[in-house]
Amino acid sequence: MRIETLSSRQVYANSWMTVREDGIRRPDGSEGIYGVVDKPTYALVVPRDDAGALHLVEQFRYPVGERRWEFPAGTAPERADQDPAELAVRELVEETGLVAGRMELLGMLDVAPGMSSQRGHVYLATELTAGPPRREHTEQDMRAAWFSPAEFDAKIARGELTDAQTLAAYTLLRLHDAR
Repeated sequence: MRIETLSSRQVYANSWMTVREDGIRRPDGSEGIYGVVDKPTYALVVPRDDAGALHLVEQFRYPVGERRWEFPAGTAPERADQDPAELAVRELVEETGLVAGRMELLGMLDVAPGMSSQRGHVYLATELTAGPPRREHTEQDMRAAWFSPAEFDAKIARGELTDAQTLAAYTLLRLHDAR
């Protein structure tokens, strides 16, 4: 059984997201509300070199008040719809300057399905060529670095790598490699 939407109203919007409040009816007939954050589909890229090293970016994340290491990822400007494969190519070049000779879809992620409609497509980028990053103004504090798989695992174990999408993408990568 599904939850029925009785009403919906947008309560906030900016260039990156909208927030809406939906009146709902549950399968048992009881009514309630859902607050939903709508964000566009994103692409996340796992850049891996021939030696197996992984390329991460680090930036300040205002909501948690700290810097975070993550795989390159992003959405199209102004909440636009864009093909996830094209978005992955754009985000990789924009944030790292890397150009992939090969992009392979690893899977899809739901960011926070209890409160957000956002979904992401995860790509493995290989056969990489380095170039200058083309970062947006809001990404000027971004740093980038390569990490061996052992260094990556150690960052997770020490609690230095906590981004949920990065950790989920790493799981998809490990499953891909095990096949």
